Amino acid sequence: MSDLVIAAGHLGAPPWPTLDPFLFCVHHVDHYPAGNEAMGPVASLSGRNIGMDFANKDGWNMYHGDVIPGFPRHPHRGFETVTLARKGYIDHSDSLGATARFGKGDVQWMTAGKGVVHSEMFPLVRRDGQNPTELFQIWLNLPRQDKMVDPYFTMLWSETIPVHRFTDDAGKAIEIVTIAGELGATPTPAPPPNSWASRPDSDLAIWTLTLAPGATFELPPAAGPATNRVLYVFEGSSVKIGDRSLQGQVIVQLKADQPAPIVAGPQGNQILMLQARPIGEPVARHGPFVMNTRAEIAQAYEDYQRTRFGGWPWKSDGPAHARDKARFAIHAGGRFEEPVKS
Repeated sequence: MSDLVIAAGHLGAPPWPTLDPFLFCVHHVDHYPAGNEAMGPVASLSGRNIGMDFANKDGWNMYHGDVIPGFPRHPHRGFETVTLARKGYIDHSDSLGATARFGKGDVQWMTAGKGVVHSEMFPLVRRDGQNPTELFQIWLNLPRQDKMVDPYFTMLWSETIPVHRFTDDAGKAIEIVTIAGELGATPTPAPPPNSWASRPDSDLAIWTLTLAPGATFELPPAAGPATNRVLYVFEGSSVKIGDRSLQGQVIVQLKADQPAPIVAGPQGNQILMLQARPIGEPVARHGPFVMNTRAEIAQAYEDYQRTRFGGWPWKSDGPAHARDKARFAIHAGGRFEEPVKS
């Protein structure tokens, strides 16, 4: 077990390091105050670098928003975004005319493909209390043959995402949310059809693990030694993985084909696991575009300048939905979707 851990280090501020086929991983945690009439914060914005606010002043950020926090319109090509909305809401709008509101554990899995412009705004819908917001955004590469597919998104509503709750031999609680990659025989929702995750041999898994103080859990082995497996221990003062006792928030690369015993520290742990067999192709990236060559990056910028990837059909750069709007999605072409009510 001593050789289970390939590498380990301090997690640090996001974006966090990733391994092929993952490109990017950020964890946003914002303790937003009550919302005002425009669903922005009931607070002065003075002293903030509006348009580029990442300083975490007062425990929250406006990011690129100037009224509502979030990320107004910006383009992507050649990869996918997987957005785990753990708390709060995200209002999505894009250049295809598609739009959505999701949150409370929902996941939006967007294939940018040949090019899409979208916005991701964080409406502060509560006026009578705080608006805590927490999300992960993960960039997942596309193989060469799928980089120029038509863009679209798949909604994984929280009601369809498996949540495994059990206790260890000492009765300590464990919760594992499997966004992709099965635990046991419980299937996960299908990813987009052109995703690397849709290939049975990709061995791709995206899990979040919550372990009570002192809880023990053994990660089952992945399909084979070629798979990359990384744990991001983002909450807790310590953790033991295999024979390694680690302090603080850490990033740990594991040998994926071995079972991985985890013992939570005295404060418990929250862990994000990203796992997959690598695509193994050249990666050229600049800003919002990820291709295989520098020439393809230059072409992406040229195409965006010429076509704007379909234009922008919305009245503002960062549109948001009505305060009382429930979770929903309208896809390109007009298909309406909402969570299945239990």
